[in-house]
Amino acid sequence: MMDPAWFFGLGMGFMLLIGLIWILALIFWIWMITDCVSRKFKNGSDKIVWVLVLIFLNVLGAGIYYFIVKSK
Repeated sequence: MMDPAWFFGLGMGFMLLIGLIWILALIFWIWMITDCVSRKFKNGSDKIVWVLVLIFLNVLGAGIYYFIVKSK
């Protein structure tokens, strides 16, 4: 027979893992927004477009920004 305390511990561990991933994603997103705002783009409208991409696509937008702009 399964011990209920084991199941509760597994659930809490999973919740802590999800919380840690969420915090790391939030830090990455804020890092990309601050990089975008402080970066000098060739075209003035590029900054506005990237900020909107970062705001509306959140972490997905931050990943796209990282691989397209930051890795140059």
